[in-house]
Amino acid sequence: MSKTVAIAQSNYIPWRGYFDLINSVDELILYDDMQYNRRAWRNRNLIKSSRGTIWLTIPVQVKGKYSQKIKDTLVVDDSWARDHWKSILHNYSKAKYFSDYRELFEELYSLPDTFLSQINYHFIVAICRVLGIKTTISSSMDYHLAGDKTEMLVNLCKQAGATNYLTGPAAKAFINEDLFQQESISVEYMDYSGYREYTQLYPPFESHVSIIDLIFNEGPHATNYMTSF
Repeated sequence: MSKTVAIAQSNYIPWRGYFDLINSVDELILYDDMQYNRRAWRNRNLIKSSRGTIWLTIPVQVKGKYSQKIKDTLVVDDSWARDHWKSILHNYSKAKYFSDYRELFEELYSLPDTFLSQINYHFIVAICRVLGIKTTISSSMDYHLAGDKTEMLVNLCKQAGATNYLTGPAAKAFINEDLFQQESISVEYMDYSGYREYTQLYPPFESHVSIIDLIFNEGPHATNYMTSF
């Protein structure tokens, strides 16, 4: 029996391509044993506003912790959730389907999580439910980690029983496909091109914003603007 697995670091309220990746596999392994890196998507994302795109950023401990793992990264200011929710209310309260999802997201922003991984996990799982994605979401912490770089990915896939590994196109630059082939695991790459525009409150259209922009504007029709459905 075939099984397709993806391995990705957790991101904060990711864009729609992230969820197309999840929907294209049988299991997503959140690889938060990786080193936390600044200015990436782990703790921040973009939303639309009348002034253009703006960042929502979760403040985390970084001083003196340059080698810390994503799973060990702590939030440093509890007020971030209140501030983010206030910004979302301000910018999306007039979106067509905002009221349908207001209670869900308000509850997510009230959770007492202190680790970045926990925050990202809860948002990812909840958004998958909204989109009707049934993929199993696990954590690299559930598996035995061994090897380096590609070897680590191969070992995770083997433990998960994968016959296929799906990853983003950027991985072509560093992945060693031979190691997968030696274990009879095929490697495939996501294609993030061809995304359709949808209705946004504030033109011009911006594609690479958080999935919440699509959900609030298109509601139950959101998956019509994704590529894996």
